[in-house]
Amino acid sequence: MAYNVSNDRLLFIGISALTLFGLLMVYSASIVVAEQRGAPSYYFVRQSCYAGVGYLLMILLVFIDYHKWLRPRVIMLLAALSLSGLILVFTQSSVKGAQRGLRFGQFGSFQPSEIAKLVLLFYLAFFLQKHQPVIKQPGLRLLPCLMFIGLFAGLIGFEPDLGQAVCILIITALLLFIAGLDWKYIWIAILSSAPGFYFFVWQVPFRRARVLAWLAALRDPLSAGYHIRHATIAVGHGGLLGVGFGDSREKFLFLPEAPNDFIYAVIGEELGLVGAILVAAAFLGYLYWGLKISIKAPDCGGFYLGLGISLMVVLQAFINLSTALSIVPTKGLTLPFVSQGGSSLLVSLMATGILLNISSQRKTHEG
Repeated sequence: MAYNVSNDRLLFIGISALTLFGLLMVYSASIVVAEQRGAPSYYFVRQSCYAGVGYLLMILLVFIDYHKWLRPRVIMLLAALSLSGLILVFTQSSVKGAQRGLRFGQFGSFQPSEIAKLVLLFYLAFFLQKHQPVIKQPGLRLLPCLMFIGLFAGLIGFEPDLGQAVCILIITALLLFIAGLDWKYIWIAILSSAPGFYFFVWQVPFRRARVLAWLAALRDPLSAGYHIRHATIAVGHGGLLGVGFGDSREKFLFLPEAPNDFIYAVIGEELGLVGAILVAAAFLGYLYWGLKISIKAPDCGGFYLGLGISLMVVLQAFINLSTALSIVPTKGLTLPFVSQGGSSLLVSLMATGILLNISSQRKTHEG
């Protein structure tokens, strides 16, 4: 069976261009904080290494039949490894109040939660492929699935990384709904999550402060509303065409996490409204291409896996964009392919390789 990247040349070229753009923006946004480590290109070089490895993995995964990832033994093995990683992070020292990554000395770190998202998509695609005909009468079949998803989401939430956990639950709900699950089960899940919202958000001081700051950012601009205030200043300063690449003022230690969570604000400042719209359009293009590939997948498993990958990338992207624009409360999620964050970049590129494989299989079957 032959696989050919050129079958989806536009997606392949588009993601390559977006990744290169991300490297440039990481260099621009991180140059000030990188000086504290002795080299303006410190974070750029690290991100470039992750990009190189991720790009090679993406190309490799194009040539691996995606059906291999939907085998029960493979899923259980990958689930056991990622679950072990999620447990091991609690043995690591806390960084900025969270335990999210496994560190490997001078070689950097990796966040198991990123690969766990991909493993859960394998599981959901397998589950829906097997049980879609009876999804409207879920009975006891759905309960083990939700417990499996909930175990991973719970561990990620305790790191704490509530944003990733919520993304996982939203994607799960969307895939189950598309598979035909009745709305009443979705509403039951939403209502039953209310106590979880109370304890995980409202009873956690820093999360409650983020919500209150988002609701009234101007009342406390130097404390709880600091992130929101400087993100909006950056975007507003950019105007239509921006102040020019590399000329952001907010990245000079005014805007916290400029290369990571708030890189979209730096894009808005340096490249203006035009640049910000083009980045958002790139992710809409990813969603369009992902949906097109999913719909034409050769089987049900390919459909749900392709759809899950598309939702994983685009949902995280638009939460990040919404945070930078103060549409939603501040949440530490990276902008896929663009933000500094090696784990996110690696998994996003790997997921795209699998998506391209689904497309290649479809075209091979058509041929």
